[in-house]
Amino acid sequence: MVNRILIRIKVVQMLYSYLLTRSEFKIDAAPETTSKDKKYAYAVYLDLLFLTLQLSGIRFKRHNGSQSPKLDIDRLISKNRVGKALFDNDTVKAIILRGGATVEEFDPVLQQLADQILKSVAYRDYKKIKSPTLADDVRFWLTVVNTIIAKDQQVVELLRQNDSFTIAGFNAGVKQFSDTLTSYQDSRMTYVNAGRELKVSLDKAYELYFSLFVLMMEITREQALRLDSAKTKFLATHEDLNPNTRFIDNRFIARLENNEQLKSYLEEHPVTWADDPSLIKSLLDRILESEIYQNYMDAAADDYTADCEFWRNVMRTIILPSDDLAETLETKSIFWNDDIPIMGTFVLKTIKQFAASPDADVNFLPQYKDGEDEDFGPDLFRYAVENRETYRSYIDRFINASQWDPERLAFMDIVVMIAAIAELINYPAIPVPVTMNEYIEIANSYSTARSGQFINGILFSIVRYLNEEGIISKN
Repeated sequence: MVNRILIRIKVVQMLYSYLLTRSEFKIDAAPETTSKDKKYAYAVYLDLLFLTLQLSGIRFKRHNGSQSPKLDIDRLISKNRVGKALFDNDTVKAIILRGGATVEEFDPVLQQLADQILKSVAYRDYKKIKSPTLADDVRFWLTVVNTIIAKDQQVVELLRQNDSFTIAGFNAGVKQFSDTLTSYQDSRMTYVNAGRELKVSLDKAYELYFSLFVLMMEITREQALRLDSAKTKFLATHEDLNPNTRFIDNRFIARLENNEQLKSYLEEHPVTWADDPSLIKSLLDRILESEIYQNYMDAAADDYTADCEFWRNVMRTIILPSDDLAETLETKSIFWNDDIPIMGTFVLKTIKQFAASPDADVNFLPQYKDGEDEDFGPDLFRYAVENRETYRSYIDRFINASQWDPERLAFMDIVVMIAAIAELINYPAIPVPVTMNEYIEIANSYSTARSGQFINGILFSIVRYLNEEGIISKN
C-alpha cells in the first residue's frame, strides 16, 4: 500500500537531507595564524592522518612521486572502515594531489608500528569482536594512535626533527586527530539516523491512510452533535426535532466504527483529530453546503452502495483538496503534505472495496505489498549512499561542460540521478523506462522547471554506458 512511487520520493528526500549535511570526516584546514604551536600541531595532525592511512594498508602517491610502501597488514585491520573512509574524503584526496602527504621520513618505522599494533591488547580485544561496529572501528584507531603511534620513541624523534617542534604543539596535534576520528563516528550516526527517519516517514504515511478514515468518522460525529444540540434550542423547528439522519446513519461509517482491523491499529497507534475542532467544523460546513450532500440527502435510493459512493465523492472533491486540511497536516507531521496525494488515492480505492463487499469483512490495505517492497526503501537508500561517488562519476561523465557547470547543477538533480542509478544497477527486474519515468516525475515535482528534460538526457546516456560496460543488462 505504501507503494514504490512513494518509497522513491521518500528515499530522494532523505538522501537529499543526508548528503546536504553529511561530512564523513571533518578534516581541519591549515590554521591562519603565526602561532608556532598551532602550525606545528597541524603538521602533526597531517602526519597522523597519513600514518593511519598507511597502517590501514592504503597506498598513495606522495609529494616526491613515490608510492607509499606496501606493508604486511593484518586482513582485519585492512577491513576496518576508518582507513577507507579517510582515504575517500575529498579534502584528504586534495591534500594528496597537491603534494601535502609528506611522510616519507616515517617509512623506516612503518612495518615496526604495524607489528606493534598486532601485538597490542587493543588489537587482541578488537579481534574478539565478532562483527565490529563503526564505534568499534573508531575506538580501535583512537587507542592505536594515542597509545602506540604517539608514544613510539622513534616516531617522536622523527617529529622532533621539525624545527617547529613543541610539546604543546605535539599534544594539540594528537588531540586534533582524535577529534577528527570522533567526528567521523558522529557523522556516521547521521547516516544511521537518516535510515531510521526513512522508516519513520514510511510508517507515518501509513498512519495518514488510517487517519483519513478516522477523519470521516469525526466529521460524522460532529454532525450528530449538531443535530442533538439543535433539538434543545429554545425555538427548535420541526426539522430540528425530527431531522433527516441519513448522513449520521451512513452505513459505510458504521462499518468503519465496527471494523476490528481499524480498532486494532488505533489501539497501537492512537490517531485523533480532537485537537483540530476548527478543521472538523470547516470540512463539515463545506460538505453540508455541497451539491454532493444535497443530492445524497434527497436521493430516493437509500442503500449501502450509495453510502460508500457519497463518502468517496466527498473525500475526492472536498476533503483531499482542502487547503484547511493541508495546513493541519503540516502541523501534524512534516511528511504528510507530500504523502496526501498518494495516501488519498489509496483511501478512495479502499472505499471502493468496501462498496463492492456489502456483506463481507473488508481488510484495509497492508502497509507493504510484500517483504520485497518493505526492504526496497532502506536498501535503495543504502545503495545510493554507499556508492554515491561512483554514481556521481557516471553523472559527471555525461554532463556537457559547455552547457552545464557540474559544480552549479541543482543539488536535487544530482540526488535524483544518484537514486535513479542506484535503482538501475541494483534492481535488474525493474524495467529501465519505469525507473527513468519515476525519477523524472520526482525531478519535475521537487527540482527546477528544466530538471526533467535534463535528467532524462543524462540518464539515457548513463543507461547506454552501463549496458556497454556490462554493469547492467537491460534497456
